[in-house]
Amino acid sequence: MAEQKKKQPVFIKVDQLRPGAKGLNLTVKVVSSKAIMQRGRADGTQGRQMRLAECLVGDETGMIIFTARNDQVLQKAKIDMFKGSMRLAVDRWGRVEVTEPAGFSVKEDGNLSLIEFEVVNIIEG
Repeated sequence: MAEQKKKQPVFIKVDQLRPGAKGLNLTVKVVSSKAIMQRGRADGTQGRQMRLAECLVGDETGMIIFTARNDQVLQKAKIDMFKGSMRLAVDRWGRVEVTEPAGFSVKEDGNLSLIEFEVVNIIEG
């Protein structure tokens, strides 16, 4: 029986992100981070603890807001839409890994989360 080789992940750049995209692999730097919600207690007495933070992350092509959950502070990331703009997120099957320092500077004048998208339904007749 032939041994199957594991497929290497394909990494993309921030400026390639599009609404509805998923299964994304990126290498980004965290530019800033702020906590936006904390629910429950760390000792677990009031159910499961939930923490959310919004992190501005980017690479040499642009920036985007990354919604970090709990200890995710990106493999198999996806694009969520929030009030018409893109947010980078990782679901329960994805992961965030700390890597060696990246050899690029973040392009700070290209924040994709500031672009507003509109959903257009096309009716073919």
